[in-house]
Amino acid sequence: MAEPTGRVLVVIPTYEERDNLGPVVSRLHAAVPEADVLVVDDGSPDGTGELADEMAAADRRIRVLHRGGKSGLGAAYLAGFAAALEDGYEVVVEMDADGSHPPEDLPALLAALDDADVVLGSRYVPGGTIRNWPARRQLLSRGANLYARLALGVPIKDITAGFRVFRRQVLEELVLDEVASQGYCFQIDMAWRAVQAGFRVREVPITFTERERGASKMSSAIVAEAFWRVATWGAGRLVHRTKPRAVRPSSGAPSSTPSGTTSGDTVSDGPVRA
Repeated sequence: MAEPTGRVLVVIPTYEERDNLGPVVSRLHAAVPEADVLVVDDGSPDGTGELADEMAAADRRIRVLHRGGKSGLGAAYLAGFAAALEDGYEVVVEMDADGSHPPEDLPALLAALDDADVVLGSRYVPGGTIRNWPARRQLLSRGANLYARLALGVPIKDITAGFRVFRRQVLEELVLDEVASQGYCFQIDMAWRAVQAGFRVREVPITFTERERGASKMSSAIVAEAFWRVATWGAGRLVHRTKPRAVRPSSGAPSSTPSGTTSGDTVSDGPVRA
């Protein structure tokens, strides 16, 4: 694997993922031992946050950001991004805690940064596969990606993919304070903003596997949000006839000072006590 530039932080949002978190982080560190992990827990009632504190106390590569309550995937990732930038990481990874994103594929995503600014772990490019998903979930996912691709005019096959890697400059330059999307709409939003800003986006095939433990967080409200927001963005693109910037030849050095974590969030390297 080609070495990525600088330190790598893997941001893992959690809500009731106690049974999955430990195995996922163990597999991650077996695949990429040098990566640090930030668990962003939204006050899980099943004790996920407490488990994450125990893991952090035993392994200096693990940290925990405790949030006051469940406020959505997008908000959790934005808090994680802010912490990553504040702490000087050059590469930031999004990864689910449920085991659906294979940590063993992360080296390939990191290597793809050689000629990209954003790398998506894609189910829908040649070599990408899905395991154990019912037909209706595959149909929903493929339909959502086709809809977003046509509405937004982007060539990305798996724009809803949640396993992805960002160079620091991307997160610094995008106006993250304006990102209000949640669920998989957050993933569409971030990828589209990156394309509009002229960043180089690549897709790398992964094997996506349905979770074995716990319940999916997918809901009709998440689907409705994505449909409405993509329709609004697509209509605005047609009305204003906006075009993406030319693709940048390479990423430059970081150029801005990141904001900190949101009010009420606490970051720990181990157990947090009231």
